Amino acid sequence: MIVEAADFVFEPPPRVRWARRILIKPCAGYPLPYPITTSREILATVISGIRKVSEADIILLEGSPYQESMKSIYRALGYDFPRILALDVKDCIFVEVENPLTRPLAMSTFWLPNVLLYCDYLITIAPFKVFAKQGSFSIKNLLSLLPVSRYQGEEGFGWGALYSFGIDRVIADLYFTLPFDLGIIDARKKFIGTAGPAEGEAEDYGKIFIGEPYEVDCEASRSIKLVTEYLQWIEIGKTQLASIEGD
Repeated sequence: MIVEAADFVFEPPPRVRWARRILIKPCAGYPLPYPITTSREILATVISGIRKVSEADIILLEGSPYQESMKSIYRALGYDFPRILALDVKDCIFVEVENPLTRPLAMSTFWLPNVLLYCDYLITIAPFKVFAKQGSFSIKNLLSLLPVSRYQGEEGFGWGALYSFGIDRVIADLYFTLPFDLGIIDARKKFIGTAGPAEGEAEDYGKIFIGEPYEVDCEASRSIKLVTEYLQWIEIGKTQLASIEGD
C-alpha cells in the first residue's frame, strides 16, 4: 500500500495487539542521517502506534558492517526512545536456521541472532534507496542481521563472503528463512546512490510504502520503474514453494 507521507498514521495490524515481543529492524548501520538511514521520525511514529494498542516489549536490532558499537550509532541517530531495548547484532547469540526452500537459491542455512526467534512480530523499516538501478528496500534491509564475524570474507568487514553466491540470491533466501511480518519504506525522500553507501543524491518523493515486505518492495520498484533482482529471485522461490504445496 502506498500512502502520502503527509497523511501517514501507523495503525498496527491486529496481531500486534497480541504480541509479547515486537522487533523492529531499522536501517541504521552508519551514524548518518535520513535518507541514508531510517529516520527517527518514522520510528517514533511506529513505536507510538504500537504503544496505543500494546504494552509488548519493543526491541530494536541492527548491526554495523564495520562492527562498530551500535550504542554510539543509535545515539548519533537520536534513537533514544523510552522503554525500548536497543540491541547490537554482534553482541547476540547466534543460531543456525534452515532455509525452507528444498532447492535453496544460494544458502541452505543462515546464522541469525536468536532473539529473532523469541519475537512474535517482526517489522523492517527502511529508507527508499536505489543503487545501480536496483532497489534497496525493506527486504535487503535484513542483510545486516547476519553476523559480520561469520560472513565478512577477506575484506574484514561487511558481508563479502556472501557475494560469491550472488547477493540477490542470498537476500531472496533470507526472505524465506526469516519471514518478517511487516515492511515499511520511508520514501519521503528517495536516495539515488552513486558509489559508497553514503554517496549520492536525495530527492523529495513524499510517499510511505507499508505492507508485506515482498509486496511493498515490488510496489516501490514499480513506482519508479526499477527491476530489482532480489525480487525476481523471490518470485522464483515462491513458485518453488507453490509447486511443493501442490504435490
